[in-house]
Amino acid sequence: MSSATVSCPTCGRELEWAAAPFRPFCSERCRLIDLGAWLTERHSIPGESVASEDPRPPEPPAKPPRA
Repeated sequence: MSSATVSCPTCGRELEWAAAPFRPFCSERCRLIDLGAWLTERHSIPGESVASEDPRPPEPPAKPPRA
């Protein structure tokens, strides 16, 4: 039984799925390049952005007066 051959999503290199330790990537380098693209938002999942109504952080709760 032969294993499936897939392309690395980063560089396009062909690799055997079952034998690839960094699957779906061909190497750790390609895996890290992809991770960097997500972290710098070059890759993203489309959708509406969630805008905050007030950009300021919430005020901390007031302390009760001392008796």
